[in-house]
Amino acid sequence: MNAPAQATEIHLAARPQGTPTPADFSIVDIEIPKPADGQILVRNLVLSVDPYMRGRMSDAKSYAAPYEIGQVMTGGALGEVIESTVDAFKPGDTVLHQAGWRTHAAIDAKHAVKVDPAAAPLTTYLGVLGMTGLTAYAGLFETAEFKAGDTVFVSGAAGAVGSIVGQLAKLKGAKRVIGSAGSAEKVRHLIDDLGFDAAFNYKDSPVAEQLREAAPEGIDVYFDNVGGEHLEAAISSMNLHGHMAICGMISQYNATEPASAPRNLSQIIAKRFTMRGVLVGDHFGLQPKFVAEVAPLVAGGELKYAETVVEGIRTMPQAFIDMLAGANTGKMLIRVAG
Repeated sequence: MNAPAQATEIHLAARPQGTPTPADFSIVDIEIPKPADGQILVRNLVLSVDPYMRGRMSDAKSYAAPYEIGQVMTGGALGEVIESTVDAFKPGDTVLHQAGWRTHAAIDAKHAVKVDPAAAPLTTYLGVLGMTGLTAYAGLFETAEFKAGDTVFVSGAAGAVGSIVGQLAKLKGAKRVIGSAGSAEKVRHLIDDLGFDAAFNYKDSPVAEQLREAAPEGIDVYFDNVGGEHLEAAISSMNLHGHMAICGMISQYNATEPASAPRNLSQIIAKRFTMRGVLVGDHFGLQPKFVAEVAPLVAGGELKYAETVVEGIRTMPQAFIDMLAGANTGKMLIRVAG
């Protein structure tokens, strides 16, 4: 196959008002970049789309710099080195880096990590064995201080992070694991495939009612990927001295008005529960322990993972929009064409 003469990039064209639309992105063809001294040229193979990217499309102050209008967006990527100016990387090496949303990237070698494609399926380095898995691991064990015997509720449980959280809790001795999802198919997946004790479709009836039915004795740990009504329901069902890890609030990412829930946060006083945010960047020191513990579970089939793979760089904006709407089961990935 002849190498493509051009590279393709996805740029931020406008800051979304509410739910992003295809018009907020532009697809730009450029010359393939040349690596400078200290850089490698990578042909991307697989790209990640993640909920946090919606926040970076806004110029509001946050924990990460916003994407710039007219510039290429960035995110997790796996690719093949096709040209190198450093001894540490050779053409043909497979690397993990953060210069996604493009087919080719010239990046500083210090910002790339070599991975072994023979050790695990390539896509797992962006998902269950990558930042996604580490977020679940750190959020459950460090932020939420999970211990055996806890009853755990995970919102957005069929997503990339939530599905790993629930399984890890079960594998480490949870008394009961409950998940919420947005379709009957996803609910079946949580129970039949991932081993959750109970799951419900949050669209069927109020979350608080369904959670009370699924956890009549209350919950000890809540892992939040959704916010809003889910967070309010978790507060209502939280036991004394419980723990919450707030990982995401996808229900609010496209909102143009402040969220109406939770309205019961004052219960934190009577119940004395702990509520803490989790950012994976605070926990990179856990990476060796995480991989040592989780990789064998994945290899042995004890920890299952799902992926929704979309083909082609030009599909990336729509795939991102679909992911925000819950169209994915597990990790949403883009396989770069060519």
